Amino acid sequence: MAENPRTTTARDHDDKDVIEGMIPAGDAVAESAGGNLQRDIGSRADLGQVDDPDGTVRPEKQDDIDNGQAYDSSRGPNR
Repeated sequence: MAENPRTTTARDHDDKDVIEGMIPAGDAVAESAGGNLQRDIGSRADLGQVDDPDGTVRPEKQDDIDNGQAYDSSRGPNR
């Protein structure tokens, strides 16, 4: 069974090496792309890697409030 000609053409014109060569290894941070919320969390993750290179940073409700994606609750002691 013959291989699809589109598969052969795609394999002949693969840009994987060019694309991967554009970003130095270890410099790409997925969390910092996409907007203010992602940028803030990504920046906090970068700062956290100074003290703990293996640590993780999770989004918090305050991040959503700071970026206008959630509202502070009127319940609780801080009314």
